[in-house]
Amino acid sequence: MTGAHREREESLDVIQRELTAFARRARATAARLHPDLPLVSYTLLAHIDYRQGCRATDLAAHYMLDKSTVSRQVAALEKLGLVERHPDPDDHRIQVLHPTASGTQALASTQASRRAAYRERLGSWTADDLAQFADYLLRYNSTGGGANAS
Repeated sequence: MTGAHREREESLDVIQRELTAFARRARATAARLHPDLPLVSYTLLAHIDYRQGCRATDLAAHYMLDKSTVSRQVAALEKLGLVERHPDPDDHRIQVLHPTASGTQALASTQASRRAAYRERLGSWTADDLAQFADYLLRYNSTGGGANAS
């Protein structure tokens, strides 16, 4: 194994380890929103809110999840009163998911603490560092990958 190849593999190990730590923090954020809310449900709720409504099939495609997984998570969000369905104004056969007022409020309450945590963690970073990090995350997340991609 060449030196450059070894360095690349070591970097990939660090990236995997640090993204796992990031995911653990994200799970803790979801638990603060509601103790019975798994990270997947929290993520779906945040996406529905960000998109100002979307179809369950759009969620499945975006997150590369099984439709049955999305269906279970959406049902849990509905049961908690965080999401509701409305007919699509263009096609009444299609149901569009929207956050309820409670869902939007719950997200807003965690947003302030999340933003404060990011400010604290990244407070010493320059504006250029933050922009580059944001660009790297966008680049990483836009490269797709299969359903088994992690």
